[in-house]
Amino acid sequence: MSETFSLEGNDFIPLCNLLKVLGWCDSGAMAKTVIDDGAVTVNGQVEVRKRCKIVAGQEVRFNGQTVTVSE
Repeated sequence: MSETFSLEGNDFIPLCNLLKVLGWCDSGAMAKTVIDDGAVTVNGQVEVRKRCKIVAGQEVRFNGQTVTVSE
């Protein structure tokens, strides 16, 4: 499943917050755990920085789901 997430005027969203906002993780703690485990990719690369700044144009994948971030 692929979807789009709008930053709604913000410059970025921390990766752990994005996973929580999308409902891909039930809590911030769960989001941080799956990031630590190397289960999340940003633009095809495994990302282990929990507060990595996700900006417009980036693609995040986790657990068979994909989101493209827009402005």
